[in-house]
Amino acid sequence: MNTEPGDDHDTSDTPPDVSAPPAKRGALLLVAALLVYAVDLVTKIIVVATLEGEAPVRLLGGAVYLQLVRNPGAAFSMATGMTWLLSLVALGVVVAIIWIMPKLRSTGWALGLGLVLAGALGNLTDRVFRAPSILQGHVVDFVSVFAPNAEVFPVFNVADSAICVGGGLIVLMAVLGRDYDGTLTASKTKEKA
Repeated sequence: MNTEPGDDHDTSDTPPDVSAPPAKRGALLLVAALLVYAVDLVTKIIVVATLEGEAPVRLLGGAVYLQLVRNPGAAFSMATGMTWLLSLVALGVVVAIIWIMPKLRSTGWALGLGLVLAGALGNLTDRVFRAPSILQGHVVDFVSVFAPNAEVFPVFNVADSAICVGGGLIVLMAVLGRDYDGTLTASKTKEKA
């Protein structure tokens, strides 16, 4: 079915958000990143001020425990002693997301990258500004699920959650065949054929 000029119906394989200017998607990315980054910082400040030296706080009948854990490594306490390398990786992620932002036309990608950016910045802030030293700081983790002391699942924070959810959203976009520029992967394949 062909459309006439001025007709509002789009019959191509291109998703509707391709017509959205990149500035709007970039703004969405920044707003999501700033909001989640702020929540991460505030929760860490509260946790350090209230849970330092305290026993884990049991919530939701033991489904969640709040406790202060200072993590010198990556997620799941991997790469302990490699904090400087993790800092450089996080900095690289931040630079890559900023580089891709002007080309961004997909809402899903914008939200996903915004969450990953917030998480990377949140944990990078800890690594840069917290003890023991610059680029070697320990990340503040404070959520332990189902049992305290990471008995069931590693202790995490808002930044870790943002990275996981954002990464999952990016994977979902890729599985659905939607690129960051708003085009469908299947459409690109047809064009090359």
